[in-house]
Amino acid sequence: MAPAAWPGMPLGSLSTVSSVWTSRRAISLHVALIVFVPGCVALTWWQVSRALGGNTLSWVYTFEWPIFAGYALYMWWKLVHDEPVPEGPVPEEPVLDEPLQGGRAHHGPHQMVPAAGSGEAGGSGEAGGSGEAGEAGEEDDELAAYNRYLAELNASGRPKRW
Repeated sequence: MAPAAWPGMPLGSLSTVSSVWTSRRAISLHVALIVFVPGCVALTWWQVSRALGGNTLSWVYTFEWPIFAGYALYMWWKLVHDEPVPEGPVPEEPVLDEPLQGGRAHHGPHQMVPAAGSGEAGGSGEAGGSGEAGEAGEEDDELAAYNRYLAELNASGRPKRW
């Protein structure tokens, strides 16, 4: 699946490719890989020499270090090709507060939160299913406060920092 083009950047642009490989994050991943994989190779060589010298436990490590190096290579590839966060301003998406189909309210571009009294959280639409109105009101206030906090975080527009 190809990543979506950034606004104002044509799909297939070479500037996207160069930023994937030369961003600060990517450079730090390259350095970590350049240090870690040769270290795994050296440790593999050391364990092979010990295993051939009669240390039978070293045979396990002889195969373990290449597995670590392979996993590091896999994670490096996944992290380098992770969809980068655009450096410019984040486009504003509309936020709906009215319930949508299925008793859910939309509180942000990526969050679906059960609507109050929908019965999804506790089965009966009340806090803990105890049937006491005071507890349900307290939890609804707490949920509303948490949703306001999430809305403030979403509205701040701060990009993720890895």
